Amino acid sequence: MRSVSVFGATGSIGQGTVDLLLRQGGPAAYRTVALTGGRNVVLLAQAARALRAELAVIAEEALLPDLRAALAGTATEAAAGARALAEAADRPADWVMSGIIGAAGLVPGLRALAHGGTLALANKESLVSAGPLMLATAARHGTRILPVDSEHSAIFQSLAGEDIGAVEAVTITASGGAFRDWPIDRLARASVAEASTHPNWAMGQRITIDSASMFNKAMEVIETQAFFGIEPERIRVLIHPESMLHALVSFRDGGMIGHLGAPDMRHAIGYALNWPVRRTLPVARLDLAAVGALHFAAPDPVRYPALGLARAVMATGGLAGAAFTAAKEAALDAFIAGRIGFVAMAPVVEEVLSRLSAAGGLGNPAETLDTVLDMDAEARRLAGRVIDAMTQS
Repeated sequence: MRSVSVFGATGSIGQGTVDLLLRQGGPAAYRTVALTGGRNVVLLAQAARALRAELAVIAEEALLPDLRAALAGTATEAAAGARALAEAADRPADWVMSGIIGAAGLVPGLRALAHGGTLALANKESLVSAGPLMLATAARHGTRILPVDSEHSAIFQSLAGEDIGAVEAVTITASGGAFRDWPIDRLARASVAEASTHPNWAMGQRITIDSASMFNKAMEVIETQAFFGIEPERIRVLIHPESMLHALVSFRDGGMIGHLGAPDMRHAIGYALNWPVRRTLPVARLDLAAVGALHFAAPDPVRYPALGLARAVMATGGLAGAAFTAAKEAALDAFIAGRIGFVAMAPVVEEVLSRLSAAGGLGNPAETLDTVLDMDAEARRLAGRVIDAMTQS
């Protein structure tokens, strides 16, 4: 029986994964080693009961009594906190979903690589902040990393059977987020509630806001370089409001291969879960005649400054990705808390990168986890000072 673990089981990616595991046989087909969640005890307990998980971990330690009560009468062990999360990743599993949002997903994803098997990677920050370390660890232990971002899954599928040396360019698409059609001068007044509504995808609040600011696409550009070894100048972004074409691979003979599908993350999750076999998935089938037309446009660098910051991060390399993700998360926290406006997030990140670059060491290689975590902590401290200065001015 195939063993699985799902990190971030209460988020949108995790819930999609749990849904597919249950549809594909549940406990009769999979031995669920560990499930983890952030704060939603009810969803975590429901998933653990349905999959008969051996271990359930809630990130908030104060919620451990609630989790134990919710799991009463089951054989599932309950635990809580960062240490328990890391220890859950130390339990071997054949297939692991890395679905935790943010830098918090780096440590469990990296530790899960030590067991071989497959890591289904939905956590963007892992490759952005520590790409070389992740890939080297996977190679050392013979672990396969399969992409779960819809764009990178689309690239991966489009490259099946192809020579990577024949690739001329890779294009990832973006919906443009909640403010795609807003006048630019209105963005400064955008509320958290408005930024938290996505036109096409059903996702959590943080990634939905990242979609509106295009920080999620900025991270995906960096991920594309890390995962596929594509040079930055050959990675392109297109605004595609329908979110049906997820990526295009252009070849040196002038041909292009693209991946079309409904905006449902269960396709990318299911592809990674079942690879190399394609199984029937419960996602909508596209009726292109009914769709009628697909639209594309170049992203406006003024509306989406995060994309330019991603180019700067790739040019610097080393620890710049770790600083970028940490500063972005700090800026997002400040926006959600009402401390800064929507358009202030990119300037916060830019200022942090600028100061760290001037101090030296930003381009040093991300050789160890401690090196990455140290830069993450420094970038967060610096972002806090930058945000404080903004709110006091």
